[in-house]
Amino acid sequence: MANYSIKDLENFTGIKAHTIRIWEKRYNLVEPKRTWTNIRYYDDEDLKKLLNISILNRHGYKISNIANFTDITINEKILNLAQTQNDVESQIESMVLAMIDLDENKFDKVFNTAIINFGFEETILKLIYPFFERIGILWQIGSINPAQEHFISNLIRQKLIMAIDGLIGNVSESSKIFLLFLPEGEHHELGLIFFHYLIKKHNHKVIYLGETVPFDALIEVSKTHQFDYLLTSVTTPMQEGLLHELTQDLRKHFSSSQIYFAGLQSQILENNSSENIHWLKNANELRELLSSLK
Repeated sequence: MANYSIKDLENFTGIKAHTIRIWEKRYNLVEPKRTWTNIRYYDDEDLKKLLNISILNRHGYKISNIANFTDITINEKILNLAQTQNDVESQIESMVLAMIDLDENKFDKVFNTAIINFGFEETILKLIYPFFERIGILWQIGSINPAQEHFISNLIRQKLIMAIDGLIGNVSESSKIFLLFLPEGEHHELGLIFFHYLIKKHNHKVIYLGETVPFDALIEVSKTHQFDYLLTSVTTPMQEGLLHELTQDLRKHFSSSQIYFAGLQSQILENNSSENIHWLKNANELRELLSSLK
């Protein structure tokens, strides 16, 4: 169980620390614990309760009324909102709750409701991307454990792979060939899998190699397969100079292909693009590229 400061709760729920303290005194909504050195802290149950309160309050419920709800009533109202509303912020918070509780059923209800409202592609862009940005805050404050992150990542990975399998490819002679891979030591694969979905949806061929691919393996593939584009993503910080070395090696060995980098650590390429090395700021830029190939 994680420990949170009141500032952590403010950052994560959007409820000001001053407001949380008022609610504590006036409505006894949460009750901070204290360390043996008398420092106040909150636990997972407090975070979940405040997330639920934030959702209900944003949908018009008064705090004075919420304070009188039982936990069962709160959960029922949250579930109903998750299934009937298209408020993205509430859906993100509901997904966070599903992650903390390791609740696959709750995740499915939120995800499927979003698909009904937005469609699959927009659900990934409007819900899942911002959700992982929110998870980034939790990582920074050390408030989620690897089991929770792996749980939610694997559920989303399953959804992406099912969506890819459900696409009916219409590859033609004019279709381009994309080689997708993550460099050695890189394991953050969800963005690349979504790129696979987008490329296949636009009727191009994908050679998907997955995570932590040695450079020599790329060379071996190139001996038997030709491809028009290489697409990779770098999220994990690399040792100084290694990203530059990777771009130089790709430029040297794949000079006839267009090479695209995505991911947080690739931002240094924004002002250092060359004739065949490019930086993708986000998935929308890939969609624009794919649309231009028609």
